[in-house]
Formats: sequence, structure tokens, C-alpha cells
Amino acid sequence: MARVTVKVHPRARRTRVAGRIGDAWKVDLAAPPVDGKANQACIKFFAGLAGVPQSSVRIVLGQSGRTKVIEIDGLPQELLDSLLAEGI
Repeated sequence: MARVTVKVHPRARRTRVAGRIGDAWKVDLAAPPVDGKANQACIKFFAGLAGVPQSSVRIVLGQSGRTKVIEIDGLPQELLDSLLAEGI
């Protein structure tokens, strides 16, 4: 299982990894922070990035904030780190 801390920026032009902010990754999300749409877009983005089903991705901390901790089942931590670094 891989775990990553992200700082999300909702209502961005497009969904992408935008870089690092301290120990966290900055992720731009095109979805607005309304009715859980940004959280769902975050889950969908990480599932696509990791090549796993959306059911394997969950937000374990930060449901209502911009700083979130994401867990992805079935993915080694090293692979997630390299996928995020390639996404910049």
C-alpha cells in the first residue's frame, strides 16, 4: 500500500500534478470543491495515475480540507513516488 500527502487546488484549468510543497505534492483539480466533487476527482486522478480501480484509492485524512492523505492499495510506495515525479 502506498500513501501520499497532497495539497489540492480545486477549480484549476486542468487536473495534474503541479509540483511539490514541502513534504506534500501539489495537485491541481479541475473540479470545484462542492458536494464532494473535488474529492471524487482526486480519487479518480490517483486511480488513473496508478492504474488501479477507484475502489483501491481512498482519502484517509482531509476529507474537507485542502491537505489530504491518500492511500492506494496494491501499489508499492516507490512506484507511486516515481509516477508522481514523472507527472510534473
